[in-house]
Amino acid sequence: MTSSDIKSKARDLGFDVCGIAPAGDLPELPFLGDWLARGYAGEMAYLHRSADRRADVRHVLPSARTVIVTGTVYNTDAPYSTEDTEPGRAQISRYAWGDDYHDVLGRRLEALVAWMREASPDAFEARAYVDTGPVQERVYARHAGIGWIGKNTCVINPELGSWLFLGEIICSLPLEVDAPAFDQCGTCTLCLEACSTHAIVAPGVLDATRCISYLTIERRGPIPDEFAPAVGSRVYGCDVCQEVCPWNQTAPRSDDSAWQARPVWKNAELPVLWQMSDQELGDAMRGSAMRRAKVAGLRRNIAVASACGHASAEREHQRVGVGPHEK
Repeated sequence: MTSSDIKSKARDLGFDVCGIAPAGDLPELPFLGDWLARGYAGEMAYLHRSADRRADVRHVLPSARTVIVTGTVYNTDAPYSTEDTEPGRAQISRYAWGDDYHDVLGRRLEALVAWMREASPDAFEARAYVDTGPVQERVYARHAGIGWIGKNTCVINPELGSWLFLGEIICSLPLEVDAPAFDQCGTCTLCLEACSTHAIVAPGVLDATRCISYLTIERRGPIPDEFAPAVGSRVYGCDVCQEVCPWNQTAPRSDDSAWQARPVWKNAELPVLWQMSDQELGDAMRGSAMRRAKVAGLRRNIAVASACGHASAEREHQRVGVGPHEK
């Protein structure tokens, strides 16, 4: 069983790209400690608890020699939020429109590991993760040749763009590794300029406590008043730093049924979401990555977005010199 065999099987299982990185002392790994020390993780205490294991995959699997990294395109044939500015429209991060990627890709990775065990003449140890394990997946993705870590902190593939789910198999096999991807962001700073909360504090450095995705998904308390206007109509996550990226302007679309928008989220209107009961919201979130925010978090986000929309309407009415009842 060769590296090429594994990549070929990965494609058969539905992964769009696959590469192999060494399980070694990669130069980007120590930055996590500095990032945490700056307080950029906010309430994500699990990152502090797992920092030692995240420092090196060999702390997760001592026998690890390589890391197989997969990338799966989740971009679908629908307008970007920067293109769809209809008043009252709720904006939901593209990755959460369909089925929960943890479950879908987890099953595919398990199938890949099972095939490897059948194909390999030698026994080996392996651990598979989809955004759930103590792995700095973007670092290993870069060293597996999947793509470089862009200024917006996303992994960018020159052919596929950055709409990629990443998955990893840490294993003890001495596989042939790929050459690392090299940075192709150049002098472009569109993502930094487009971030309404200035969460990208430097190229490739995100202060999560200012990021709309963090505020609407990871934060459990109220959204700070200073950020509420910037949240706007975004009720779950934010894609702007990817939407403005030149590498995504011709990004391929996926026709995988798993990533297509569920009817409840497609062209969702804020008033409609506001009127849904907790039971209805919970049912809509079942089997979706949106479960991360829980019903209470999504309800909070809808309230903030609705208030922002009302405030925007009031400002527009004042600008044109008429009241809401006259419009």
